[in-house]
Amino acid sequence: MVDTIKGADHILHTMLKISNAVSIPDNEIEMSAIRSQGAGGQNVNKVASAVHLRFDVGASSLPPFYKRRLLAMSDKRLTKDGVIVIKSQSHRSQERNREDALSRLQTMVKAAGVLPKKRRPTKPTKGSKRRRLDSKNKRSQIKSSRKKVDLE
Repeated sequence: MVDTIKGADHILHTMLKISNAVSIPDNEIEMSAIRSQGAGGQNVNKVASAVHLRFDVGASSLPPFYKRRLLAMSDKRLTKDGVIVIKSQSHRSQERNREDALSRLQTMVKAAGVLPKKRRPTKPTKGSKRRRLDSKNKRSQIKSSRKKVDLE
C-alpha cells in the first residue's frame, strides 16, 4: 500500500501506491489527529485517535486523467474546492485509523481510474417479442373472462 523510496539525499519518502505508474507522495496528503465521536469510556476523552485526512486533487501530482475523473465524481467526501476529506474513527488506535484513511483514499483514486464498460444497445429477439405478446394476450383473456356476462 505505502511504498518507501530512498532518495538521492538519503531521506526516506513514503508514497501511497495507486498503480504501477501512479503514486501519491506523502507531502500531498494532510493528516491531523482529532478526538473520536461517540461512546468509548474514559479513553475517548483524552486520546486523539481519529484521523482527519485532506487531499487536494487540483494541487496534487496525479496525472490529469485521474484529476478529471476524481473532480467529476459525485462523492460526499469531495468538497466544491476539489479537496477529498476522509475521517476515520472506527479503530481504537490512531495508527490503524491512519492506515484506514489512506486505504480509503487509495480505493477512491483507484475507482476513478477504472473506466466504465461501454454499453452496447441490443434489440429484443423475435422469440422474446413473441413470448411477451403471447403473455399479454393470455392475460387479456383472463381479465376478459372475469367481466360480467350480458344475457340480453
